[in-house]
Amino acid sequence: MNIDEVVNQQLSTLVEQRRYLHMHPELSFKETQTYQYILEHLRSCPHLNIYEHVGGSGIVAKIKGFSDKTVAFRADFDALPIQDQKEVPYKSTVPGVMHACGHDGHTSTLLALTSILSEQSSSLNGNVIIIFQFAEELAPGGAKPMVEDGVLDHVDVIYGNHLWSSFNSHEIHSRPDALMASPDMFHITLIGKGGHGAKPHTSIDAIVAMAQFINQIQTIVSRTINPVDAAVITVGKVEAGDAFNIISHTARCSGTVRTFDPAVKATIKTALEQELQGLAKAKGIHYEFNYTDGYPAVVNHEREYRIVKRAAEKLGLKFIETEPLMVGEDFSYYLQERPGAFFMTGAGHPAAAPHHHPMFDIDEDAMATTLKMFLTILEEEGILNADSNR
Repeated sequence: MNIDEVVNQQLSTLVEQRRYLHMHPELSFKETQTYQYILEHLRSCPHLNIYEHVGGSGIVAKIKGFSDKTVAFRADFDALPIQDQKEVPYKSTVPGVMHACGHDGHTSTLLALTSILSEQSSSLNGNVIIIFQFAEELAPGGAKPMVEDGVLDHVDVIYGNHLWSSFNSHEIHSRPDALMASPDMFHITLIGKGGHGAKPHTSIDAIVAMAQFINQIQTIVSRTINPVDAAVITVGKVEAGDAFNIISHTARCSGTVRTFDPAVKATIKTALEQELQGLAKAKGIHYEFNYTDGYPAVVNHEREYRIVKRAAEKLGLKFIETEPLMVGEDFSYYLQERPGAFFMTGAGHPAAAPHHHPMFDIDEDAMATTLKMFLTILEEEGILNADSNR
């Protein structure tokens, strides 16, 4: 197979499908139309076994080759509750919902891969499993139920990709071992005693207590965690108060903890509660503390990481061993079960709108780069025969 030729034949379809998905986004666990769109495309491909409702709302396509070795690829297809503010022809048509993370591009790329491989099934030296996953953005996510439903049965290795707007287009970024963090959530309510703003001595001010708590937890990472261990605590939301002259009875905050090591996560969780206990004793407040574990960290396997690197070098792409990223991804569940690797394809530039931003967009040419990477990975895995004339 001449990879450049077959990918070039897919370029217009790649863009067309991505733009359709971008215009018709659906939130996690509500991707009914997207599901049908993917299914209709798969049904048009020859020599394909299709498995529906895997893990709930996932779809799996299998292209059978001439050996038992099986390589899997995964794409996610959910969107985010964000208003699309771009003025482009393919702007989201759904108020308050947009593909602000590149999942539309991931899905289009795997649809193209499926089309190519279904036409080449007679020459494949092994099986290829294509996983279309729902609900990556919202815990508990779609990966875990798909794994529990047997999506990785008989799979030997698995690969995944994320189009990345803040990396220069066509660069490939990955690293061995820990690549992406475990993203946890916490929600805290402080309960004091409300009163008139002119009589603070008769009240227990929940806002002052919350401000003190937020300041105190800034030292947890710097003074509790070993400096060689990565960790982040961020308070992203604070709510309190009803009027300018009333001392608030309650205050609420929500935030995230990002770690790679489960022991570090446990230390931070304990430290947060200890700060709350101390605050309760010192200020006389009561509290409610809810902590939700997020996805596990994405940890690449050495052999498959090396294959990703070789594929990039074979294609003449710039490969960068990136620093660990504090963002999360439920691709981690697949890597806990099977050897594999996750990598990012640059789809923008450092000044581009970040992921989960209302102006987010991708360089659509990066989808072709990812498609070439997947095909070259299949060469490196021995599933596709390498083309010496590339």
